Amino acid sequence: MDIRQLRYLIALARERHFSRAAEACAVTQPTLSARIRQLEEELGVPLVARGQRFHGLTPEGERVLRWARRIVEDWDGLRDDLSVGDGGPEGRLTLGVIPSALPAVAPLVTALRARWPKVRFQVLSRSSARIAQALEAFEIDAGLTYLDEATEPFLVRPLYAERYRLFTAQGHPLAGRASLGWAEAAALPLCALTPDMRNRRIVDAAFAEAGAAAEPEVESNSMLSLLALVRSGGFCAVLPERLQDLAGGAAGLAAVPLSAPEVSRPVGLAALARDPLPLLVEGLMQAAEAAMIDPMIDPMIDGADQTIETGDLKS
Repeated sequence: MDIRQLRYLIALARERHFSRAAEACAVTQPTLSARIRQLEEELGVPLVARGQRFHGLTPEGERVLRWARRIVEDWDGLRDDLSVGDGGPEGRLTLGVIPSALPAVAPLVTALRARWPKVRFQVLSRSSARIAQALEAFEIDAGLTYLDEATEPFLVRPLYAERYRLFTAQGHPLAGRASLGWAEAAALPLCALTPDMRNRRIVDAAFAEAGAAAEPEVESNSMLSLLALVRSGGFCAVLPERLQDLAGGAAGLAAVPLSAPEVSRPVGLAALARDPLPLLVEGLMQAAEAAMIDPMIDPMIDGADQTIETGDLKS
């Protein structure tokens, strides 16, 4: 068994097609198929449900896939660690990010690249539930996500408290208000994220706490599409206040603070708790500490000034 065989299996599970997996691994399809068959022979179990096309992995194949991802992740981490003496690591860091936290990615990437300019990044917009699954499956290196539902051990780094505002077009009658109650906002023509997104469930819970029930007229899984709808003047939207940094006055938008109730949720970095921690993940955690720590998060999560263990982000 060697690392390449495990990489081929991972690629096949991801692409779900022999030719595409071979192309992704820069080998021929016969080579990829032969190496996976060798792995099956070495392990003594069938890994792939074969037919005229790829039909998925066998139950044994799924178990081997979980181990393969972990082994390859550790191997890549070891290689990155040893590369520091040659001018810094050159690996790629994959980060899953909830849509509302996408504006927070740039300071992290900038800080880490200032330290290790050869590191490459892949940023994927994902729900908090998908981020938790991807972390456990070793599909991503870290997640930028909600931290307030902890049931299984993760290593987390709190960054800031997500708070919410009513976004309107600049010419809207409410644009100049100093604040607005959630119940009043519920009566407006709203657009919102889809119900599968944690941010939407937080917003719905706040409306319920205010004794109101909002019924959005448009739903989308894209923050950008919601901002475009708001800019058109026909809709309002309750969104995280940090989006104001990207879509403020220059974009023709206004953001009114919401109150009654006061709502906030902790957001931060999460990664699998491992010893040793992969070099790039450790560097990302350190970059988070240097880049942006919100002191208002202290009452919400103990240890906002240090890395702590917490957990399950599956919502």
